[in-house]
Amino acid sequence: MTRVRLAAPEDAPTVARLLHDFNTEFEEETPGVEAMTERIAATLRSEEITVLLAGESPEGFSLLRFFATSLTSPTDGREAYLAELYVVPDRRHQGIGRALLRRTLEHCRERGVVWIFLGTSTDDEAARALYESEGFTNREGGETGPIMLFYEREL
Repeated sequence: MTRVRLAAPEDAPTVARLLHDFNTEFEEETPGVEAMTERIAATLRSEEITVLLAGESPEGFSLLRFFATSLTSPTDGREAYLAELYVVPDRRHQGIGRALLRRTLEHCRERGVVWIFLGTSTDDEAARALYESEGFTNREGGETGPIMLFYEREL
């Protein structure tokens, strides 16, 4: 069974290494491990983010951001955005991602989260299969409503 634990500020170098590897694998920009270590330590201390680490090395992580529910939401509580879930390539398909996702959801419930959302690319079939097998619904173009588009902009 994969051990999953909350990251502390002193885990920032490990989280930064994993996040750098994630960004590099998916050809995203990265400021490098050293720069991210400082940022991650600060955000972990401020509780702006929560990171869970999976495995002994560790072999994976999830990164969450929490929000108050929308003012128009029918429920009261918190929302969570699962910003990242990553397992190192040579440890995939061993149940680490599933254990990490399940513990992430449990942690969210413990924090009063009533709604969690995430994004993934259409070509990441393994991630989509994992999320769907754990009860996530793809709302883009489904029967539940119109296709939702997500926009971003550098400021």
